[in-house]
Amino acid sequence: EGNKMESESEGPEMPLVCLTDFEAHAREQLSKSTWDFIEGGADDCLTRDDNIAAFKKIRLRPRYLKDVSKVDTRTTIQGEEISTPICIAPTGFHCLAWPDGEMSTARAAQAAGICYITSTYASCSLEDIVATAPGGLRWFQLYVHPNRQLNKQLIQKVESLGFKALVITVDVPKIGNRRHNITNQVNLTKNLLLKDLGSPEKGNLMPYLQMSPIDSSICWDDLSWFQSMTRLPIILKGILTKEDAELAVKHNVHGIIVSNHGGRQLDEVPASIDALTEVVAAVKGKIEVYLDGGIRTGNDVLKALALGAKCVFLGRPILWGLAYKGEHGVEEVLNILKNEFHTSMTLTGCRSVAEISRDLIQFSRM
Repeated sequence: EGNKMESESEGPEMPLVCLTDFEAHAREQLSKSTWDFIEGGADDCLTRDDNIAAFKKIRLRPRYLKDVSKVDTRTTIQGEEISTPICIAPTGFHCLAWPDGEMSTARAAQAAGICYITSTYASCSLEDIVATAPGGLRWFQLYVHPNRQLNKQLIQKVESLGFKALVITVDVPKIGNRRHNITNQVNLTKNLLLKDLGSPEKGNLMPYLQMSPIDSSICWDDLSWFQSMTRLPIILKGILTKEDAELAVKHNVHGIIVSNHGGRQLDEVPASIDALTEVVAAVKGKIEVYLDGGIRTGNDVLKALALGAKCVFLGRPILWGLAYKGEHGVEEVLNILKNEFHTSMTLTGCRSVAEISRDLIQFSRM
C-alpha cells in the first residue's frame, strides 16, 4: 500500500483531461466501501445510469459566422453573479475523499467564483467551512429533522454564517434502497461524525450510524413555517414533475433544483435532463430552475441551459476531484468543465449565456 501511495503522490503519468479521467483515478484511489458509497445508486441503478445516457440522446444545432471572439460564461443565480453556470451540489462526507473535506471544496468553489451548496451531512463544521473560504458564495442544503427546534437552530446558524439560500431536499422522506450501503455500512462509518447535528448537550456530535432522522411528515403547508423563520430564499431540491413545480410556485419558493438525487432515491424515475422540460414549462419563468444529475461535459451544461436550466450542479465529479488532489483537484474539475462549456458556447455561436436557447438542440431518434 505505502509504495503505491508514494509513487502516486507524484501524480499520475498522464494528465487528466476530462471528468471521466478523474472518475477512473478516484476508483483506483479510494477504498472499496468509500467508492461504493459515492458511486452507488438505488436498486438496479437504472436512473443513475440514465442521468448520463439521456444527455447523449440530445444533439446540438450549431450556428456559425457569428463573431465569437469574446464569449462570456458569467451568469447569476438568485441575483448573485457566478463566473460560469457550473456549481457544486450538496454531497455528504467529503472527508471520505480527502482529509480536509468540505474545507477544500469551499476553497475551490471560492477560487472558481461559483456557488457551493453545503450538505447537512458535511463532515466539517459549518464554522470551519466558512472561515476557510469567507468570500465564497454558499447555500445550505437542509434535511428536515423531526425536531422543529433543531431545524430552527440550524437555519439561524446558517443565516448568521452568511449562507445565501436554504435548499430543502424533498425527495428523501425515507432513504432509498441503496444495496451497497447495506453491505458496507459499518465499514464506512466507524470514523465519521457529523459536526452540525445532534443534541447540543452532547457537544453537537452525532455518529453517522444514527444518521439523523429525516422528517417524513413534512408537506407543502410546512413551507410557510420555514419562510416565517428565515429571510433566506428557499429552494426545493428533488422536484421532477410539473404538478410539484406548480405547487412550488404557488407556495412562493424561490427556486427548484430538478434532481433525482443522483439516482440514489427512487429508481426508475426520469433522468434529470428529461424531467427538466416539464418543470421549466410549468414555472413559466416565475422562479429559477436548476439541474443536477449526469453532468459530465461542457456540452451537457449547454444542453441543460438550452432546456431552461439557469445553472447546473455537480455531485460525484466534485468528489472525484477531491480524491485526486483536494481543493486543487476540485479546481481542475471545475476548470475542465468551464473550458469545455466555453468551447461548446463558441462552437454553437453563443456569445453569452443569454444567447443559449432551445433551438440549439434537437432530440435524436435513438
